Order: sequence, then C-alpha cells, then structure tokens
Amino acid sequence: MFLPKILNSLDSSMLEQYTDEVMVVNQKAKEFGLELTRNEIKSLIISRNKVLQSYGRVELSVEVIKELAEVFCASPYVDNKNYVAILYELQEIFYYLKNETEDKIGDSPLIDIMKDYFDDICNGSLEFLKSRLDEFAERFRNDARFRRSILERDEL
Repeated sequence: MFLPKILNSLDSSMLEQYTDEVMVVNQKAKEFGLELTRNEIKSLIISRNKVLQSYGRVELSVEVIKELAEVFCASPYVDNKNYVAILYELQEIFYYLKNETEDKIGDSPLIDIMKDYFDDICNGSLEFLKSRLDEFAERFRNDARFRRSILERDEL
C-alpha cells in the first residue's frame, strides 16, 4: 500500500547522485544555449517523485528526466526562460501518457512521439500538446490498427 511512497522518497545522498546523473545532459543542452542548475535538477527530481506518487508509479532511475531534457533542448520552442517549466510539464504529461497507454509504448518512443507533437503539431504549446496527446491515448486504446502501427514503430 505504501510501497510507491517508500520507493519514491529520496534521501539526500540519492538526490545528489540523481542530480549528478542529470547534470550530464547539460553537455548537449549547452549546444542550444540551455543549462540546468543543480537546484533546478533537484526540483525536477522532487517534482517527478510527486508525479510518480500521484499516478501510483515507481521508477528507480532518472532516465526519463534525462531523456526529456536531452530531446526537448533541441526544440525551437524551448529557451532559457521556459526550459525548466517545460520539463516540469513534460514529466507530468509523460507519466499521464504512460498510464493512459497502459505502459505499452516504450519510454524513448513515447518521448519521440511527444517531441514530434510538440514541435510539429502544437508549435510549442503545452496545453495543445496535452489535448492532442489525450486524443492520441484514446485512439491508441480504442483503435487496434493504430495501436499496432505505433507498437511496430516502437520495435524498430
């Protein structure tokens, strides 16, 4: 019952270790004029834990945060003023989508789908992204042909 809460609680040494892992993303982000501070990363990790808890999920690494930061730093709609705020929202959207697609889509393919929608369809609008991905999740659950095409793409 309390297992997700226990597993998602962080001690300070674990928070520091996770922060160090995410700091590596700054190497790529700097190419786009972006950089996350240690405090911003810590806040993202703490926020992630709250999101995980709210969805009853457990995750033992920070790979999703790293990949979201690395993939979205290349977006033309992300800059220094909104990078951290966008990452907060993207975490929420990601875990919502994982639940709504019943964990059938791998993390990397799901992040790629989110990035495609964000850049190409939603023109950087997080509200529009949430709406469109909600439609995506509903179609994924209800349309077998669409689901198959996404899952086949996931296997590539």
